Amino acid sequence: MPASSPACPAAFLNAVGTAVPDHDIHDAFIAWARARTEARATRVFDRMASRSGIAHRWSVLPPTPDGGSPVDAAGFYATEPHPGTAARMTLYAEYAPDLAIRAIDALRAKIAVEGITHLVVASCTGFVAPGIDQIIARRLGLSPSVERLLIGFMGCYAAVVALRNARHIVRSERHARVLVVTVELSTLHLQPATDIEPLLAMLQFGDGAAAALVTADASGIELGTPFAAALPDTEALIRWDVTDAGFAMHLSGEVPARIATALADTAFRTIVSDGHPPEAIDGWAVHAGGRSILDAVEHAMQLKPEALDASRQVLAENGNMSSATLMFVFERLLAGPRIGHGVALAFGPGLAAEGFGFRSAA
Repeated sequence: MPASSPACPAAFLNAVGTAVPDHDIHDAFIAWARARTEARATRVFDRMASRSGIAHRWSVLPPTPDGGSPVDAAGFYATEPHPGTAARMTLYAEYAPDLAIRAIDALRAKIAVEGITHLVVASCTGFVAPGIDQIIARRLGLSPSVERLLIGFMGCYAAVVALRNARHIVRSERHARVLVVTVELSTLHLQPATDIEPLLAMLQFGDGAAAALVTADASGIELGTPFAAALPDTEALIRWDVTDAGFAMHLSGEVPARIATALADTAFRTIVSDGHPPEAIDGWAVHAGGRSILDAVEHAMQLKPEALDASRQVLAENGNMSSATLMFVFERLLAGPRIGHGVALAFGPGLAAEGFGFRSAA
């Protein structure tokens, strides 16, 4: 990771705050999905669900008056057909800004966030206009002159894109103070599938939000050179299809194997490892897209079992929160030991890999 010149200052991820809703829906959603599988597929479903590495997933959808989940009687998904996209977007407009503000409050408890000059927001699970960036800016009382960027529909690697843009801003404007927010409400998009692959894919996703401050102040984690690479002939493996009944996720079971194959390529490994041999990297921020994806990265890069502990812990406690997930991993890394050479890596629609090198501030 090359040093910055005096004319081009380094950018630092100073702190991260996170938030999840209060409603744990993981077990209820598993029971709902299991009941939809064919009898001959139940054993496979049970085995895959038990090996997911996920213990909790959280939803903005409230419990029913009797304390039930969204898939129980009187819940949001109680009857079929499920509510349409308009109803889901109404809830997004209500709940996404609230969860984002909770994450910003968590960030504020760690570091002062006054004097924000730029706001970068990533979210792919909903749309509203005026945008969620404008709603957040208004609720925070930010200056009307704050420059805003909304990153939408880029999926799980959108946090990399958001932090990359924050880095570019700080390196071009030394005094910039960039507030980066990722907020995803994946549980608004449950689909009435019966095939085991889409059911298992849906059972990985939960809701969450994160907020971070990126400045030229040398504290936290220095953001290094970014990279991006699209894997050939993989565009059909991860998709979000906008339907009349929400956004339908397609996550092929081929994804982990294709990631492992890509990482086995020497040139690709060199790009991902920021020019360092994998054994020299002492900090890994890998998007917790699922246990099998983390396993693929671990095995292909020949990492020690503990190398991806932060990602596995985030997955266990929250599931896959799309773009917010990587920020949760960084929150853990910021609280841990000093990192000399780190790599952030996320995969998403395309199939594409996005990331950057990083290290602890001097």
